[in-house]
Amino acid sequence: MSNSLGQFTVVLPAAGVGKRMQSSCPKQYLAIENKTILEHTVARLLSHEAIAHVVIALGENDEYFQSTSLVNNKNITCVVGGKERVDSVLAGLRSLNSNNQPWVLVHDAARPCVKHQDITQLISYCLAHDHGAILASPVRDTMKQANSEQLVAMTLERSQMWHALTPQMYKTAELTAAITSALTNDIEITDESSAMEALGYASGLVKGSSDNIKITQPEDIALAKFILNQQKSNVLTEAICE
Repeated sequence: MSNSLGQFTVVLPAAGVGKRMQSSCPKQYLAIENKTILEHTVARLLSHEAIAHVVIALGENDEYFQSTSLVNNKNITCVVGGKERVDSVLAGLRSLNSNNQPWVLVHDAARPCVKHQDITQLISYCLAHDHGAILASPVRDTMKQANSEQLVAMTLERSQMWHALTPQMYKTAELTAAITSALTNDIEITDESSAMEALGYASGLVKGSSDNIKITQPEDIALAKFILNQQKSNVLTEAICE
């Protein structure tokens, strides 16, 4: 991977309004220790040695980004996102030149706790196998499938089930084509992998840390703060031990 360090761009869809957070502002602009979630996430990404640039897809009427510390960062480009997450991802992808940026990572703006080592493993896997992959966490709980009346229909075999996380990494041209095709054909896209699956592309599973949480509910703020502080403490401990 050493020959490819600093060569990757991350597309960050951040045009959502976060209705489930019951907040007056979009969730990516809620604060954790005097920094917005978006600032935490971007800082985590750009501090990785293999990530050179972040493209942020903002809402058309975004009123908050200009007040963040990200405004004048030369390693950040902003584009106008869309109504749905997939529209924002596509807007970010279309701002890239696939010849100069043959690979792209897509990450959720509300996942500030992703670990550098997981990003490294994802990039290494994709380059070694020459196809895309996602960070994912194996399902630990017993999984139930419900019927239309919200009664248990069956118990699912969990040994081959994974929670999809981000970043997800694919070849830029292939992902752009896959999302465009899915939207044209009214195929529901829940993440980048689902678009690639629809066109038959291979998509690997790279085991990532379960603390790579997505902030979606009000109580997730406290959990994210705890995880970020624990990670910071672990880094300091490792530095002292060295």
